[in-house]
Amino acid sequence: MKIAILSRKKTLYSTQRLVEAAQQRGHEAQVIDTLRCYMNIASHKSEIHYRGQNLEDFDAVIPRIGASITFYGTAVVRQFEMMGVFTLNESVAIARSRDKLRSLQLLSRKGIGLPVSGFAHSPDDIEDLIKMVGGAPVVIKLLEGTQGIGVVLAETHQAAESVIEAFMGLKANILVQEYIKEAGGADIRCFVVGDKVVAAMQRKAKAGEFRSNLHRGGTASLIKITPEERSTAVRAAAVMGLNVAGVDILRSNHGSVVMEVNSSPGLEGIEKVTGKDIAGMIIDFIIKEAKPNKTRTRGQG
Repeated sequence: MKIAILSRKKTLYSTQRLVEAAQQRGHEAQVIDTLRCYMNIASHKSEIHYRGQNLEDFDAVIPRIGASITFYGTAVVRQFEMMGVFTLNESVAIARSRDKLRSLQLLSRKGIGLPVSGFAHSPDDIEDLIKMVGGAPVVIKLLEGTQGIGVVLAETHQAAESVIEAFMGLKANILVQEYIKEAGGADIRCFVVGDKVVAAMQRKAKAGEFRSNLHRGGTASLIKITPEERSTAVRAAAVMGLNVAGVDILRSNHGSVVMEVNSSPGLEGIEKVTGKDIAGMIIDFIIKEAKPNKTRTRGQG
């Protein structure tokens, strides 16, 4: 089997591990810089070219699409889908999960537990918006943010008003969410492959910080998740349409709540904490599932 890994850097841990896992199983894996792909969009024969070569003989694609290149990255994935190539995560699912507001609306429609969240456009509605999510302290998030960037904890009503007004003044789209104090600056990353949680870890924020992202100095440790958390993670990934996902969960007084569903979850932290060969599990899933024209949407999203 010949597998394309869409990644900006060959040296990234996740990319290297996926290449190793494919080669260990006797398959060929080629790392392709997503932004160097260019496409021939024609009704009779769609093509993708890369460094002068036509990419027409791949059996499967693993998209590792960074948030900053979502638009172009999903276009490349969609082109592969139109060519009948199996994609681990489809373009529609990636785009769905990257839109924080859309993903929350879809999850809420399916009854999945979420933090109380508010969204507004007019500065005149700030007072009621803060009340709607339970009052200060509140978490304010840029819809386009990632890895904890653009996430602010406003501890007082006045601070919340000031931050929201500032973001709105910059024409930024934001979410306002309840602050789940009982989580204690910790969340749970559940790694979903197919219809199973194959690994889980707890991420804890460093002292003086409320964001638990490992990129922001958070620490990771093993954790045993409950059947409810396992079911929530699998359902959340399914709602997004993702075969592989990192589902971030908080333990709140009103049960498990989903903070985010990540379509390109990193492998380094969770493999090192759990000792599991998650890259191998991903390749095994592809070997089992990849067939020509098996993509559900065929680029129709």
